[in-house]
Amino acid sequence: MANFVLRVPNTVRSFAMFASSNPNGAPPGGSGSSSGGGGGPVILEIPIDKIRRPLMRTRANDPNKVKELMDSIKEIGLQVPIDVLEVDGVYYGFSGCHRYEAHQRLGLPTIRCKIRRGTKETLRHHLR
Repeated sequence: MANFVLRVPNTVRSFAMFASSNPNGAPPGGSGSSSGGGGGPVILEIPIDKIRRPLMRTRANDPNKVKELMDSIKEIGLQVPIDVLEVDGVYYGFSGCHRYEAHQRLGLPTIRCKIRRGTKETLRHHLR
């Protein structure tokens, strides 16, 4: 069993959380293979407005792909969490742009994220 510390800003009222050993981030008891041993990635439902998107203005999303994802998310939910970098308690999203926008357009308050902890140096590397 893995132990971890979850730091959440005081302004967050609530969110759901689960951990998964499945590579696709499937919830416990869901489909997907389990590695059966050590801890897998930590998957969190994070409020969408708590994720900073520093590259959002430099990239345009394909509107058709966003619409298809919206339809899929409405029907079966988000299947693959977005990757998020956590630095000093702040979450930064650099991938999953179409999934993020689909959640925004659907008005969903949270999005499932695979959290990777980083440093300010890691963040600078992603911003290059």
